[in-house]
Amino acid sequence: MKAQYFYWLALSAFLELFGLLMLWQTILAPSTKFPVGLLLLLNIIPLLIPMRGFLNGDKKSCSWMAYISLFYLIHGAVECYANVDERWLAGWEAFLSLQLFFGAAFYVRFIGPHA
Repeated sequence: MKAQYFYWLALSAFLELFGLLMLWQTILAPSTKFPVGLLLLLNIIPLLIPMRGFLNGDKKSCSWMAYISLFYLIHGAVECYANVDERWLAGWEAFLSLQLFFGAAFYVRFIGPHA
């Protein structure tokens, strides 16, 4: 398969995960215990760190994006177990983080050593 297919898979998962996290904390299920801005910072900043290189298709940034997506998988799995009301959001987060992980990992694998 072509590497571009996996890049577009990872890119679509990244954008969907970013949107899901933004909507989850602001509109779908805002927290009553913590400030929304603080939760947005804690949830979104890890995705923003390698974003510039990831959007340019940089191999190193894509590999870091794959590693970072595993934290969102853990968060989604724990939230799915702990919070019954938001289980569908957490399950969607876990699915998108797996899609991001495999898309970015296979893109790095198939892009070759020259990129």
